[in-house]
Amino acid sequence: MNLRRWHYFAVLAEEMHFTKAAARLFVSQPSLSQQIRAFEAELGVTLLDRSGPRFALTEAGRVAATEARELLDRLDRAKGVIAAAGRGDAGRLRIAYTRSAPGPLAGDLVAAYRERHPDVELALETGWTSLNLARLAAGEIDVGFVRPPVGAAGVEVAVVGSEEVLLAVPREHPLARRRGRVRRAWIAAEPVVFWPRENGPGQYDAISGQVWPGGLPPIVREEPEDEQLMRAVAEGAGIAAVPEHRARALRRRGVVLRRLEEPAPRIDLGLAWRAGPQPPVVRTFVNLARDGTGRD
Repeated sequence: MNLRRWHYFAVLAEEMHFTKAAARLFVSQPSLSQQIRAFEAELGVTLLDRSGPRFALTEAGRVAATEARELLDRLDRAKGVIAAAGRGDAGRLRIAYTRSAPGPLAGDLVAAYRERHPDVELALETGWTSLNLARLAAGEIDVGFVRPPVGAAGVEVAVVGSEEVLLAVPREHPLARRRGRVRRAWIAAEPVVFWPRENGPGQYDAISGQVWPGGLPPIVREEPEDEQLMRAVAEGAGIAAVPEHRARALRRRGVVLRRLEEPAPRIDLGLAWRAGPQPPVVRTFVNLARDGTGRD
């Protein structure tokens, strides 16, 4: 159907005057009259009662006027939604946090995106680096927070922040009572609690290489996540190196957090996405991350 004729009829029904409606539509009165007759023929009904000195709407005309306005309003809304989707201002974005960085580094970036694009639906999950990379490859998420360096093929990564790595020690351990920063030599032979390297090889190597540059001492216990790792430290199993935001968020009775001597160990937080063309909602999120919003 000819949408222009719906528009012409809607304006005529509002003005109830051919001359005024034609002027508003920037067409001649005979042209408008011709288009209205064509619209009636298209619908197969009479919309105007032309028997008197001034036309009136028939019952079909009154229904058509209401439907025309609703149709045109719906069309305007559709144009707006489509344009917003093209700009990245509407749609759905699937994001996966990494368990080691649930705090302000990732949270501030997501909050800034939500504020700038309130009509984008965010689907939020939590995993760890290797899982988030696998989800990206499978198309289950659009972007994922990871701990660089990342060597996965077909993935691009932007660093969005960094944080210090703290040492978690049992409260009764001699290191918990020492003043000042902890020297690396003091922990060279201490038993260690760590998580499996396959969860995030880049982060694992970055932490171990900075905290224990002479090589890791014996790992006496592996735990899958930082919550269990901190529990193991509280139980006296050993010491652990934990990113600062995560360590403070999980701080528990029986654990003391200490800083290491300079140069203090630090690890990065990255945002990963699939290489190649991306939907607008992904591009806007990546651009925001590259601008540095949310960096420490």
